[in-house]
Amino acid sequence: MSRRRCRPATMLAGLVVLALSAFLLPPASVAGTAVAGASRTSAVPLAELTVVSEQVASGLRRPIALTGLPDGRMLIAEKNGTVRAYHPDTGLAAEPVLDLTARIDTSDNERGLLGITPAPNFARTGILYIAYTSLPAGALTLARVPIGAPDRVQVLLTQEHAEYGNHNGGQVAFGRDGYLYWSLGDGGHANDPFKAGQDLGTLLGKIVRIDVNRACGAKPYCVPSDNPFVRTRGARPEIWLYGLRNPWRFSVDPVDGSLWIGDVGQGLVEEINHIRPWQRGANLGWSCREGTPVFDPEQCRSGVRYTDPVFEYEHFLTENCSVTGGVVYRGSATPEAWGTYVASDYCSTLAFAVRPKPTGGYESATIGNFPTQPTAIDVDVHGELYVLSDLPGWLSRVRFERVQPAPDGATANR
Repeated sequence: MSRRRCRPATMLAGLVVLALSAFLLPPASVAGTAVAGASRTSAVPLAELTVVSEQVASGLRRPIALTGLPDGRMLIAEKNGTVRAYHPDTGLAAEPVLDLTARIDTSDNERGLLGITPAPNFARTGILYIAYTSLPAGALTLARVPIGAPDRVQVLLTQEHAEYGNHNGGQVAFGRDGYLYWSLGDGGHANDPFKAGQDLGTLLGKIVRIDVNRACGAKPYCVPSDNPFVRTRGARPEIWLYGLRNPWRFSVDPVDGSLWIGDVGQGLVEEINHIRPWQRGANLGWSCREGTPVFDPEQCRSGVRYTDPVFEYEHFLTENCSVTGGVVYRGSATPEAWGTYVASDYCSTLAFAVRPKPTGGYESATIGNFPTQPTAIDVDVHGELYVLSDLPGWLSRVRFERVQPAPDGATANR
């Protein structure tokens, strides 16, 4: 799906801590099996890595979101509201495991079922958390539903989004803290028409963080007490981060709980942000800035601290059009790539690798290409990579290979 511009003493106490840690870890055992089993082999320079893709399923209808389950399956959300299941041993199941089409507004290229993630206790409850644009007017909607029971959808939180069909965000993910994170776009069209990015009074242009294990008053969720704006007058307390344009895809690193966010640009640059838990409340700039360049000076405020992206690449007059945020590789098949964040672009399909440097800052490199029109990059229970292709309807398995570095050393530092 194109995102174009018109886009964490006593033995008893120790046992309690262990139990809580197990409860709070993310659902896919990337934080368990894959991370615990990761080799200590040193990472190699990014320029010595490339990605290789192998198509493993086809016939999907505009696949748009991807998540791994503890039993080894991958769930694939299709834009129209169906959810398909793939297992490497049995392939793509013929029938959907969930059909939400009666609820989904697909009236625009960017509307539909947008995000899906299993509850941390999915193996026991079968609960999925989903994000979608709902009928009749495209409201951004966060809900939960038991797998296979579409009539039992429980809506948790909504944000009106009727005027324009684009910039819906839509990623959902659990953090290591056990809270649910959800991304929302700025309201659509172009140029931040509602000036939502810098407005703490709306959920548009934000990433929110809520506690879905409890209800508070009439709300089917609670706001964590350490959310950054719970005591800010006029601010929505659910907000975790702001200043985003269309954070179409973000992910949580299961090792340190940090967020890696791909935020779609207006037309000048595309950007990747890396936000650690202690950076709660960070202002990522939009629409004062697009990436690091100033976009709208009228939205810039003196004394405001903006958090720079850790990686940005050119959009204007290139084959790039829309960043597809990815994941940090924590699998075991290629220990040399452990800790490397990979993302792509919907149009150019370039594979971007970004990694924090031990001395500070980040290194980055272009390490090949993903299959055409990548809409989502995610991992299975073992932490190994998969990617979806939009209009071809493909699911591909991705692996890293070692290569000789390019003569010009296509690695950048920031």
